[in-house]
Amino acid sequence: MNLLYLTILFPLFGFLLLAFSQGSWSKNITALVGSGSVGLAALTTVWLIFNFFSMHNSKTFIFTQTLWHWIKTDNFQIPVTLSLDGLSLTMLSIITGIGFLVHLYATWYMHDAKEGYARFFAYTNLFIANMILLVLADNLLTIYFAWEGVGLCSYLLIGFYFTDLKHNIAAIKAFIMTRLGDIFLLFALFILYNQFNTLNFHQLTVLVSQKLMVGDPIITWITLMLLIGSIGKSAQFPLQTWLSDAMVGPTPVSALIHSATMVTAGVYLITRTHGLFLMAPDVLYLVGIIGVITLLLGSCAALVQTDIKKILAYSTMSQIGYMFLSLGIQNWNAAIFHLMTHACFKALLFLSSGSIIFACHHEQNIFKMGGLRQSIPFIYTCFLVGGASLSALPLITAGFYSKDEILWSALVNGHNILLCAGLIGTLLTSIYTFRMIFIIFHGNLKIKVHLYHRSTNHYLPLICLLILSTCIGSIITPPLSGVLPNNISHDGRIMLELTSGILTMFGIMIATVLWFFKHPILNDITASAPGRFFSIWWLNAWGFDWLYKQIFIKPYLAIARFLEKDPLNALISIPVVKLVNLVSYVLTLSINGQLRWYVASMFLGAVIIITSLILL
Repeated sequence: MNLLYLTILFPLFGFLLLAFSQGSWSKNITALVGSGSVGLAALTTVWLIFNFFSMHNSKTFIFTQTLWHWIKTDNFQIPVTLSLDGLSLTMLSIITGIGFLVHLYATWYMHDAKEGYARFFAYTNLFIANMILLVLADNLLTIYFAWEGVGLCSYLLIGFYFTDLKHNIAAIKAFIMTRLGDIFLLFALFILYNQFNTLNFHQLTVLVSQKLMVGDPIITWITLMLLIGSIGKSAQFPLQTWLSDAMVGPTPVSALIHSATMVTAGVYLITRTHGLFLMAPDVLYLVGIIGVITLLLGSCAALVQTDIKKILAYSTMSQIGYMFLSLGIQNWNAAIFHLMTHACFKALLFLSSGSIIFACHHEQNIFKMGGLRQSIPFIYTCFLVGGASLSALPLITAGFYSKDEILWSALVNGHNILLCAGLIGTLLTSIYTFRMIFIIFHGNLKIKVHLYHRSTNHYLPLICLLILSTCIGSIITPPLSGVLPNNISHDGRIMLELTSGILTMFGIMIATVLWFFKHPILNDITASAPGRFFSIWWLNAWGFDWLYKQIFIKPYLAIARFLEKDPLNALISIPVVKLVNLVSYVLTLSINGQLRWYVASMFLGAVIIITSLILL
């Protein structure tokens, strides 16, 4: 267990090597350092897993390792301490495992990049190091440091192709929107330390329950600030619009950051601080409400998208919504379980989409593809398995077991509205997923396929993720029983599973009729006035970008244009300047070189002084 720090040190060391190499190394050496550092972190994680489960009390075992004291004064101490329990071990396994597979795939995908090969792996290594620190930190200040580091790396990777203005705008948008959430997270830290004089998770859980009552305004404000910070990083309503634009980054970036790690940071933070949220039931219920709103917004938007990566982005938004729904109804285990399965099947879909984009000469419009089933059968299989798991196809996919766990907890806790929203999301997910599959892989071939060379770096990550996306992946049970409360019964669950499965099959059937058999009713729907209205509305992300532009961007630009003229300077400077000029002009008149004028001035000055002395 004492080697826990190596999980951070290896990718951090890889970042430093690649950064100082300045791209002078060959691509093979760069790939070895970039993927090898994360691979070593993954091997260290495997060793930690074996040691963790060898403990007799592994369910309640918590290992801590203090590296140094970051801040140390008389009354204020912040140590850099790593903490390993069942929750952090689960997240660590996801980050290093999925991270290594994505890095391995990226050595193939990015190999043809004309420039930035070393820069790409330097950024991703730094991201992995920050993400590991985030899940292993035992206090909120260290988490905040890693939280900001993850945001920085996301900005760098989204804007990786910086010569394109569109990419820079998307990177800035993601940076600003996530920073909005981060400000509120910082407020939560201030309030917590002011009230409890500590930012340690375990101490906070004890102190909050001792000093505050359930529903106390202070704990309500604290959890509300934590929630806003979480929805910013996890792209939940109303700060969700940055995620779809972030797809301009390289496809491995989408697989790494926007499906398996960064967007799940908000889920992890709420789960880690569940002791605080249990003291604020109203805020906790708000978490579930935000989750169902986001999952419906994302599902509807995905129905009409034409960009393959944007469809997957909106599905990510929707699936994170399911996790927030689970958190809101206090089924923490189900949220983390779905986080784990989602990381596998969404990484599979993103990496498979990268192979499709590469084969189609970097074309991302699904309507310009078609008939790829015969040309790239292995990718078709991967996409089919990943899509089936995303749709929660009964029994054979990992997504079915994790998503139904969430829906079941909504049912047994009496949250019928949330349950109905989740079931509607299940139907919509299967429709937009198989719409994408039928359009891309079936029908007539519309584009000449570029057959890429066979490479282990390409196939091995896809095979591993494909296996984990099936029911085999659901066998892996996160060791959360001693960390998170779990009192959900499983009795009578079969009826809900049947209902969910029927909805999934019904959604696939709708997609088959509309896009596989191309039923003419689809044209009638899209040509109708309501069809055109909703298509445009959903295609433009429900108009949130337009709304935010009207509310925030345009007033900001108007103020900027007003300040460009510097009205305050004009208000202050013009009167002062005129007064100085007037005084200067009067004084200049007195300097005329005439002796009688100077004598008269001296006489006048003497009269003024004598008069002042007499009067005063």
